[in-house]
Amino acid sequence: MLTPAFDLSQDPDFLTVAIRVPYARVSEFDVYFEGTDFKFYAKPYFLRLTLPGRIVENGSEQGSYDADKGIFTIRLPKETPGQHFEGLNMLTALLAPRKSRTAKPLVEEIGASEVSEEVADDDDDDEEFDWEIEQTPYEEVSESALNPQCHYGFGNLRSGVVQRLQDELSDVIDIKDPDFTPAAERRQKRLAAELAKFDTDHYLADFFEDEAVEQILKYKPWWTDTYAKMMAFWEKSQEQEDHAVLVSFSEEEKYQLRKFVNKSYLLDKEARSQVYYGLIDILLAYCYETCVTEGERNVESAWNIRKLSSTLCWFETWSNVQEIMVSFGRRVLCYPLYRHFKLVMKAYKDTIKILQLGKSAILKCLLDIHKIFQENDPAYILNDLYISDYCVWIQKTKSKKLAALAEALKEVSLTKAQLGLELEELEAAALLVQEEETALKAVHSVLGQQTPCSSSEASDSEESDGTTSSGTSDSESDSDSEQDELKENQREMVDSLLGPVLEESSALLIADGGECRNTAAQKPDVSQEKPPASSRALGVSGPLIEELGEQLKTMVQVSEPRGATTVNHSNMQERDSHHAPSN
Repeated sequence: MLTPAFDLSQDPDFLTVAIRVPYARVSEFDVYFEGTDFKFYAKPYFLRLTLPGRIVENGSEQGSYDADKGIFTIRLPKETPGQHFEGLNMLTALLAPRKSRTAKPLVEEIGASEVSEEVADDDDDDEEFDWEIEQTPYEEVSESALNPQCHYGFGNLRSGVVQRLQDELSDVIDIKDPDFTPAAERRQKRLAAELAKFDTDHYLADFFEDEAVEQILKYKPWWTDTYAKMMAFWEKSQEQEDHAVLVSFSEEEKYQLRKFVNKSYLLDKEARSQVYYGLIDILLAYCYETCVTEGERNVESAWNIRKLSSTLCWFETWSNVQEIMVSFGRRVLCYPLYRHFKLVMKAYKDTIKILQLGKSAILKCLLDIHKIFQENDPAYILNDLYISDYCVWIQKTKSKKLAALAEALKEVSLTKAQLGLELEELEAAALLVQEEETALKAVHSVLGQQTPCSSSEASDSEESDGTTSSGTSDSESDSDSEQDELKENQREMVDSLLGPVLEESSALLIADGGECRNTAAQKPDVSQEKPPASSRALGVSGPLIEELGEQLKTMVQVSEPRGATTVNHSNMQERDSHHAPSN
């Protein structure tokens, strides 16, 4: 038997089921519906659905068949007119009957119906979910007891998988031996690997040259408009259930949903918390990938998602939402091509929007991740460990739980200081060096313009000295005054250009002879003060000022007028002629 493609829709009084059955024998078909059960048979197709609401046979039901498209359309009256059926696009959850719930393969449930109802009630209760992990006193456990039982995967339900698939998973995950590595050791190794990978040059390059990042931030993914429509809808109506119709699935996505195996998951409170926390971590990585690629997938998409998610890359477990944000922020600044804190906050805001849109939007994102991993040779194993189970589990999750998760994420605040990478100190030091380099370039430019002027004045002085010998004393006094005026102008210009920089480091004094000296040597008490964090970070402020002083000394000496030298030499010859003995 083949499971046909189908789609469900509703209006206040009727539930409409559209079933596509090409090449079926339409002369022989059967339809059965009662309560929450619906069955359709037309050889070779068979469809059995468990509906989220009750329907009734009262004579108002209708059916039609489009021979060109091969589609049966059946309209079924609702038992309670006006009732809204939630989750009609959760196709996987609709396919299997309620009583066929199992926890996992090779495990038999004792009293299956009672256990299933108890698990469903426990998972779907309306009480507020506690997002904090219960703390227990530390108990020392021997290494022999830890090694055989290191779990990972969806809800920490897997173990021993990586040991069997070591060759395939070595290129997918960063942790080398998760079957024998406890959770605490995984975190220590992850933090050490992130510190070793962090590149200050790459980070500062993206920090100062952020044109590409700003362009990326302008991109609006599909959930931006959907979220705006939902907010507009909420302003008109308080019924939050109806906003699920804003998210639609393509035919390819519906095919993916029909291929999943429907099953239930026996999760305790801690395991359910890990599932919700892991969902946030995976969605953050997906939002970053969608933003930087502007929705156009490439060969690096699978690498980006699994590398930025510690859940997928390190099999990490979490105790609160703050840990997830810190981990994601660190990995964004350590691994991908674009490493900017604004991208971290962009993914954070997008994840909140997706969670508030509900499980339809979350499922659509998970299906996209599933497709990306499925098309990537080594990454497809992560579908078996995490994503496929998430796609099935999310369809049965209460919308109230997801709304509470979104609120918990909104209450989290993330700063650069919390990432533990000393980003603020690094940025402050880089900005100081940039200011010093800008001031140095300005000084070079201005002094370069002064030198030609002094040369022209010197040539004019030589011409006047050759034509008028009687005005030697006047030329000498004029040359001295011009030299003093030139030095005074240079001192004023250097002080105006270097004033802001020298206030943060050490001041330069231009001596009368054109020499530079550091005033820090005249103030020993200042040199004993603790230098600022930015100077300690790069250690370049002092050497840069000394180099600037040497260059200024050389330029000031070079810029002395030639006229002064010529006049002094002429006067010396005249004085020698007066003192020479007469023949």
